[in-house]
Amino acid sequence: MATADLTSAAPSRTAETPFVNEPFIDFNDAENKRAMKQALADVETQLGREYDLVIGGRRLKTDGKIVSINPARPTQIVGIHQRAEAELAGKAVAAALAAFPAWSRTPATERAALLFLAADLIRERKFEFCAWLTFEVGKNWGEADADVGETIDFLEFYGREALKLDAATTPIQFPGEHNQLRYIPLGVGAVIPPWNFPFAIMAGMTAAAIVCGNTVILKPSVDAPTIAAHFVSLLEEAGLPDGVVNLCQGEGPGFGSAVVAHPQTRFIAFTGSKAVGLEIHESAARTQPGQKFIKRTILEMGGKDAIIVAGDADLDAAIEGVVASAFGFNGQKCSACSRAIVDASIYDTFCDRLQARVDQIKTGDPAENVYTGPVISPKAYKKVLDSIEIGKDEGRLLNGGITIETPDGGYYISPTVIADVSPTARIAQEEIFGPVLAVIKSQSFDEALAIANNTEYGLTGSVYSSSREKLDRAREEFHVGNLYFNRKCTGAMVGAHPFGGFNMSGTDSKAGGPDYLLLFTQAKSIGEKIGHASPEIEKQTEQGL
Repeated sequence: MATADLTSAAPSRTAETPFVNEPFIDFNDAENKRAMKQALADVETQLGREYDLVIGGRRLKTDGKIVSINPARPTQIVGIHQRAEAELAGKAVAAALAAFPAWSRTPATERAALLFLAADLIRERKFEFCAWLTFEVGKNWGEADADVGETIDFLEFYGREALKLDAATTPIQFPGEHNQLRYIPLGVGAVIPPWNFPFAIMAGMTAAAIVCGNTVILKPSVDAPTIAAHFVSLLEEAGLPDGVVNLCQGEGPGFGSAVVAHPQTRFIAFTGSKAVGLEIHESAARTQPGQKFIKRTILEMGGKDAIIVAGDADLDAAIEGVVASAFGFNGQKCSACSRAIVDASIYDTFCDRLQARVDQIKTGDPAENVYTGPVISPKAYKKVLDSIEIGKDEGRLLNGGITIETPDGGYYISPTVIADVSPTARIAQEEIFGPVLAVIKSQSFDEALAIANNTEYGLTGSVYSSSREKLDRAREEFHVGNLYFNRKCTGAMVGAHPFGGFNMSGTDSKAGGPDYLLLFTQAKSIGEKIGHASPEIEKQTEQGL
């Protein structure tokens, strides 16, 4: 499909068309349950296929391969992908540069229309994409649905925001002039998403970049390359021109580093670990020969998130919120609660009831829609188990702390709770990214806030309390980018909870918020003096043409 056809092909939306979050699927409904089981069966027949790199619209193969496996059944291959090495970085950037002039001048209405059409295609195949997420990264049905729904939300939201940005005006019109403020694209960018939200974050960063007129080298995580391949294929189906998104699966230290350092890479959008994010930031800050601009970094780098449970909290709600935040998708979320800070007056009761609640959690194959499944890889498996061993010396083990053996050999670790943890203990300070929760006692709300703020991160947090005074204090003093009251600290919704954190959690980019697209643009102010042009131009100027 040619780019010129996009506006007519996509359903009509405008900047004023109300944005509504994609509804969640009710898997208790018999028809939805049947559809999900059928999608799993259909996708299972497609596992093990080989996928190509896509550079400038051309399909490429390489000698090296990346093999994506099902973490619930490590012998099951999800997809085989080409391994882009550093020497391909130049070709990828060249392809994106070649596509940039035409794409950057494509009307914003057409670029937004492509996102809207992609959103509709994903809606039609929602169960299929859920199934791919279950096989590739081990998400149960609800977690997979949330990932797919957020992908649709990003496409719909950023499409509308791009239309608003295209209609931006200066705050005033200076007398005797016609003044314009235009937000123009930066150029070629690298999009480096994580494996834990391999659809939503990958598609969201990519969509934000291209809807503003940029072109992209997309380097998905080696743990989740198949989802990215299917998304790029869908964009092509929706009419994306060659070279606008170049799909290059590769290792971060090789291909990723080369793209980041390339003198024609204008920006890097990254979500992942603090260590890698800081390496990207440092590399981007070094000016390369032939580079004529300051590279921009858009970084989201994780957290050590806390939920404060005050003495006046609704204990039932607090326990449910802590459990959902700590163990949803096995704690493999940058927003996950890894510290519960509990007031001393209710501490023992909280620990007893938390222990009983966590004992009820079932762990198993996510294809069977079990609540918690495997961690993503052998590397993650070892890291989490090592952290648990450290935690056993730093506190009192309430739950878990063991591996779960299955016939398929999945990377299963039981939900683990360690109580009586010092605020300065390693498991209270270091990001673990697994099903491990540290419980910390606080003697007062003042101390609880101090403990919550006592890490190098600042991504999400929550407070359970019935006191308006405590909540108002937390509103001012709990230093995180996403703060919630009397609800879990995970599950940010596009539009309602713009997402991004402080300190070592990143650049507070606020994905899913009204200012996110500004990070992928540069503002150009144009002032034209009236009365110094031909009558025809003057007439057009007065009409705002």
